[in-house]
Amino acid sequence: MRPDAPPSPLDRFRALLDTRLGSFLPVLFALAAIWLYFGLARPMFDVAVGTEDEFRSIFLSPRNIHNLFMQSAVIATLAVGITVALLLGEIDLSAAATAGVCAALLGVLVLAGIPGWIACLTVIAVGVVMGTAQGLLVAYVGIPSFVVTLAGLLGYQGLMQKILPTGNLNVGDPFVRGFARVLIPDFWGVVLGLGCVAAYAYFAFRKRARRAALGLERESAVALWGQVLAFSTIVLAVILTLNAYRSLPLLLVLLVGITALLGWVTTSTPFGRSLFAAGGNAESARRAGFKVRRVRAAAFGVVGMMAAVGGIFGASRYGSVSYTAFAGGSLLLEAIGAAVIGGTSLFGGRGSVWNAILGALVIGSLGNGLDLTGASAADKLMVSGAILILAVAIDALTRPEAAGG
Repeated sequence: MRPDAPPSPLDRFRALLDTRLGSFLPVLFALAAIWLYFGLARPMFDVAVGTEDEFRSIFLSPRNIHNLFMQSAVIATLAVGITVALLLGEIDLSAAATAGVCAALLGVLVLAGIPGWIACLTVIAVGVVMGTAQGLLVAYVGIPSFVVTLAGLLGYQGLMQKILPTGNLNVGDPFVRGFARVLIPDFWGVVLGLGCVAAYAYFAFRKRARRAALGLERESAVALWGQVLAFSTIVLAVILTLNAYRSLPLLLVLLVGITALLGWVTTSTPFGRSLFAAGGNAESARRAGFKVRRVRAAAFGVVGMMAAVGGIFGASRYGSVSYTAFAGGSLLLEAIGAAVIGGTSLFGGRGSVWNAILGALVIGSLGNGLDLTGASAADKLMVSGAILILAVAIDALTRPEAAGG
């Protein structure tokens, strides 16, 4: 394209995706379209109980939305961790198996009489060690992450079977079960939501003021207020919907809090800047003085930590640990799919941990909606595969390098 030529529609789309709000638009549109379709679609079979209107309102009912968020929590937790590896252009295929090993270890510890909070801290430390060990092989030995984590997937699956000879273990510890059972009172849930909106507005306008003081390009006040309004609408709508059924679960609050912490780490710390620099161009980052090897090892440690947290959340929600729920099912593919659908680039250097939560909601909404409409398992797999390939295609087309191709 000539320097004086007007930007093409694809160039404008890439520029929009580079903004704070634009990075969330594709997955938000996808999520809205899925919810609209399943909220309005007619059933494909006769409903044995209830009227058609009752059936049509099932998907968008407060009860189903509550269940959808709880079902997507474990996927989202793993997807947030996998996003950190994807920012480097790496992949972790062992995340679900790591979560399974940590959940199994948690069940064994609490069954042996170890206090729940000590058992949780122990398995988180184990998860960090498991992830960091793989990161060291990738960073310092030079083995591709695909090979290392594939070996970890197989090895950790075997280790989980060793810990759980029967394949299942009940977890009845009150502390562990409390993550999924404890509900935030309605009033305090709204207060918490308003606090999140206030914090978002404060940091957004503070960033704008700092860029203005440095003479850098900044977003307009109208655009910023629009983002705050959209954010507040989404947050309060979710909390009020959850309150309409039961209340805001503690599990979701913890997930958002951990994601907020990782979001700050990946965007506002030297480690976060190293992640994006190494993911964009590892050699340039190394010459610029970034400790690329240390960053790689630490990133896999973060993935291991989030996998352990996902194992704890899963054990809390299910009340048990089973091989099928973690290592033997589709949890890994759903977590990776959620990270990619959320907009994190497989090529490294672009993405957000917040997008992973939205991607998990897309995956969860597809499964939930297809179940409600009586779709077969084959239909669910084909639709999920189509959505995933579409997300990767959008990622490839919106990369700056794609224009040169």
